[in-house]
Amino acid sequence: MKNKRVIIIGGEGNGSVIADAITDAKCDAEVAGFLNDLVKPGELIAGYPVFGALADIGRFIEEGYFFVFTIYRIDGQQQRIKLLRSLNIPQEQLFSFIHPQAYVASTAKIGKGTIIMPQVSISSEAVIGDCCLVMVNASVGHNTIIGDHCHLAAQCCISSRVFIKGGVHIGLNATVREHLTLNNFSTLGMGSVLLSNIGEKEIWAGNPARFLRNAE
Repeated sequence: MKNKRVIIIGGEGNGSVIADAITDAKCDAEVAGFLNDLVKPGELIAGYPVFGALADIGRFIEEGYFFVFTIYRIDGQQQRIKLLRSLNIPQEQLFSFIHPQAYVASTAKIGKGTIIMPQVSISSEAVIGDCCLVMVNASVGHNTIIGDHCHLAAQCCISSRVFIKGGVHIGLNATVREHLTLNNFSTLGMGSVLLSNIGEKEIWAGNPARFLRNAE
């Protein structure tokens, strides 16, 4: 069977480490290159060629490429989601990837365009929505529900029966207690220990985590 040709939308950071993970997995896909607005076509990102800017995506959709959207930010989550939607990528061309060194329970559900990196653990009956990034060594407890467009940074630990709504960012090595709700477009800073619910667009950090400010 012919390998899927994958284009990474983004650049160094999430984009380059995901590209390398796909290559390392030796799966039925190969990273063809990047779309990036800041790097000139023909230049390289982590050894992969840049094909053009995001505005060029139409012809690559027509040519049957698959796509991974890796542009994430703490503030302005709604803007980046709007950007993704503006690209009009057909759902069937969103590339979904589970690295072979990840554990995903048979009863867990993973959405379209979601990336599960090495050493991730997804427990029983967890649900992860579309276009999420779950980075290295992250852990998601049983019966936890994670909405679309969320970013779980490396080594974060989400306990059981947590409800994480859309566009949420969980920072490096952060921990979330069971039975909590993190509302849309909220952020938990790196190394934080969350013991309370987080409201929409709120940014929390610390141990125990406390409210810092509202996002854009």
